Amino acid sequence: MTLTRHVLNEQSKHPEARGDLTILLNHIVLGCKFVCSAVNKAGLAKLIGLAGETNVQGEEQKKLDILSNDVFVKALVSSGRTNVLVSEELEDPIFVEKRLRGRYIVVFDPLDGSSNIDCGVSIGTIFGIYMLQADSDGVIPEGTIEDVLQPGTKMVAAGYCMYGSSCTLVLSTGHGVNGFTLDPSLGEFILTHPDIQMPKKGKIYSVNEGNAMNWDEPTRKFVESCKFPTDGSAPRSLRYIGSMVADVHRTLLYGGVFLYPADKKSPNGKLRVLYEVFPMSFLVEQAGGQAFTGKQRAMELIPAKIHDRSPIFLGSYDDVETIKNLYAAQA
Repeated sequence: MTLTRHVLNEQSKHPEARGDLTILLNHIVLGCKFVCSAVNKAGLAKLIGLAGETNVQGEEQKKLDILSNDVFVKALVSSGRTNVLVSEELEDPIFVEKRLRGRYIVVFDPLDGSSNIDCGVSIGTIFGIYMLQADSDGVIPEGTIEDVLQPGTKMVAAGYCMYGSSCTLVLSTGHGVNGFTLDPSLGEFILTHPDIQMPKKGKIYSVNEGNAMNWDEPTRKFVESCKFPTDGSAPRSLRYIGSMVADVHRTLLYGGVFLYPADKKSPNGKLRVLYEVFPMSFLVEQAGGQAFTGKQRAMELIPAKIHDRSPIFLGSYDDVETIKNLYAAQA
């Protein structure tokens, strides 16, 4: 089954649906195909390397970062279904002009893990979608910054597209998680991972241990228990790619836990709430896992600014439960 067919099937389950989300998702898919093609020929097309600018996060921008951002902004605006766009690469939101305005807010990281481009490691696009409610006359209002700063629980859909050995798009519209793989000969995403369910407990932990000296006590205790279990179980395997899309993708399929905790260098964590933490937490919860910030359920966070950051622990239900217990014991 193709992704288009799958989305139309989902739409048919909601008689009141007008097809707006279907059209929006088709435009996101088009953007993913374009970026996938650009990533595959980046070395040949001289797209590897720095563009000589830094983004709003203070990170040096790669040429592919800028290209991917432009592609997604154009694809989303031209869908005629978006109202406000928030990109990791842009300091301010984009408010879509009235004639192209729709009911959806899209938050996205056009190319996550782009520091890995030059060495061929998997990278990806992450996106989350909110819906604006029409007023009493059925008119969609112009979106505001307050409409963007909502908890993750208000998201209606989220997903990511990973550009690696194959191009894989993982999507949830709030009814389970499905994975699609791009068939280059057809130019279509085919359903290859229907109804992804995470194992309740995993054998893998994924964290940048280079930051260990700056961790808090619960994080240190959890990682210690992964390496030196006291219950007679085998030690866990460490797998850390350094590209959130690739690390979360593996965690979704094989179970285990991915963590990017707060530390002394980054007391608020490193990953951005709106377009990294929320979409990935949405997918993990839909697949039967949990996502936790060290203080609360990740999806219940309310960001104060569009580029807010947060610590994150996400993965198999029992593994995240263990982390929650360690934080509760410290409190």
